[in-house]
Amino acid sequence: MADLDLVGIDLAKNVFQLHGCSSAGEVVLRKQLRRNKLLSFVAELPACTIAMKACSGSHYWGREFEELGHTVRLIAPKYVKAFVKRSKSDAIDAEAICEAALRPTMRFVQVRCEYNQAAALAFKARDLLVRQRT
Repeated sequence: MADLDLVGIDLAKNVFQLHGCSSAGEVVLRKQLRRNKLLSFVAELPACTIAMKACSGSHYWGREFEELGHTVRLIAPKYVKAFVKRSKSDAIDAEAICEAALRPTMRFVQVRCEYNQAAALAFKARDLLVRQRT
C-alpha cells in the first residue's frame, strides 16, 4: 500500500469498486466496499490521487476525500469509456478510470462546492421548465 499513487473508484448505489495502481501503472489494490465503509477505508490510505467519473455524487465524495488530504480528479464519463477493455462491469470501469487518469493529456473536471452544485441544479430545473412550456 505504500506504493499506492492513484485510486480509481467506480461509484454506485451501495457497492463501490476500487482499483489502485502505482505511478508506473502496476496494480496495487483491487477492492469492493459498501457505502458505509468507503470513507473509513479511504481515511486509512496514504495521501494519493483519487479519480472518479464526474457525476453529482462524485462531487460530494470528492469534497469528503479532499478533507482527508487526498487529491481528487474527476473525469467526464465519455473520456473514460474509451479505456474500457472488455464487457462493462463496475470493476472494469474502476480500472478504466485509473488508466484514463494516468494519461498526461487527460482533461479533468473541478470538484464543485455545495453552493455551485445547488446553483447548477436550479439552472437545469429552470431550463427544463422553459423547454416544457414552449
